Amino acid sequence: EVELVESGGGLVQPGGSLRLSCAASGFTFSSSRMSWARQAPGKGLEWVSGIFSDGSTYYADSVKGRFTISRDNAKKTLYLQMNSLQPEDTAVYYCAIPRAGYGLNAYSFRGQGTQVTVSS
Repeated sequence: EVELVESGGGLVQPGGSLRLSCAASGFTFSSSRMSWARQAPGKGLEWVSGIFSDGSTYYADSVKGRFTISRDNAKKTLYLQMNSLQPEDTAVYYCAIPRAGYGLNAYSFRGQGTQVTVSS
């Protein structure tokens, strides 16, 4: 059974940092593309970042230069380092598996999410 469990969210002041983690199980993590997506209050799901099995990384323009996606295949864990956080980054952040044959922003599975709130 596929499982993605996010952690690391919380309340942070503007300009602060957080690192999200996603523990994966039930599939071959090392050979899978992975994505982070987020959903702000009252808005739709927004793709944030993705990483291929070879380590290639991709970012939405809104987070480029501030967020860094990475993976540890030995630990079957996906990460998202978020720096220079702003109130508009407030959202529930999801770890997701991109759907085969589609781009990084179409998902076959995603976790339950972790809340990130950026506020003073």
